[in-house]
Amino acid sequence: MSVTALMLSASRVGDTPYLAHTIEFIKPLCKPGQSWLFIPYAGVSIEYDDYLETVKNGLAPLNLSISSIHQYGDPKQAIKDADGIFVGGGNTFHLLHELYRYDLIQLINDEVNNGKPYVGWSAGSNITGLSIRTTNDMPIIEPPSFTALKLLPFQLNPHYTNYQAPGHNGETRAQRLLEFTKVDPLTPVIGIQEGTALLRQGDKLTLVGDKDGFLFKGDIQEQVIKAGSDLSEYLK
Repeated sequence: MSVTALMLSASRVGDTPYLAHTIEFIKPLCKPGQSWLFIPYAGVSIEYDDYLETVKNGLAPLNLSISSIHQYGDPKQAIKDADGIFVGGGNTFHLLHELYRYDLIQLINDEVNNGKPYVGWSAGSNITGLSIRTTNDMPIIEPPSFTALKLLPFQLNPHYTNYQAPGHNGETRAQRLLEFTKVDPLTPVIGIQEGTALLRQGDKLTLVGDKDGFLFKGDIQEQVIKAGSDLSEYLK
């Protein structure tokens, strides 16, 4: 079996409905009638039941049966029984904290490496890398470790943009990622813009969507990755 994982930058692109743009990316990874498990732990300011309904409505065209991990007394068994795993966006620190709390990190890694498809967006994508050290989120809670799922052997930065509002004097995203590469010059960071995703299928990694990505590593800063590029070399 091999890894099938889709790392979406965001749940929306522009003013499109929730998850609408993701349908074309997710559809090849699932079959109508399958039972998928949603993990809502990144949702801090939304009730998990409400989050689940939002996801079910957004992904309705896929004709899946979607339940949430918070509905089960045994989260580990719920993951084992599911045909696939969805992990939503929100706060990356809270998401990782809860995954450690329920001892799910290694289990998810094992299940995905054994062929169970994984789809995450925003925070749900961030945790697929080596660590969450390149998240955009505020550390509202301290997980036991920043070490993440390691489905990808590098760092992600979803929602990538280097826009700086006029009159705003804070660091740009590129400046923040430069700080990371100064501390850890050997680990690549791939920034993905909204509307795009990284798709891993076994030993093949592709940037999908119609926007470019960006690479940061050591002295390489904001190097353009063309839309549709084969990024399989970064899996080695």
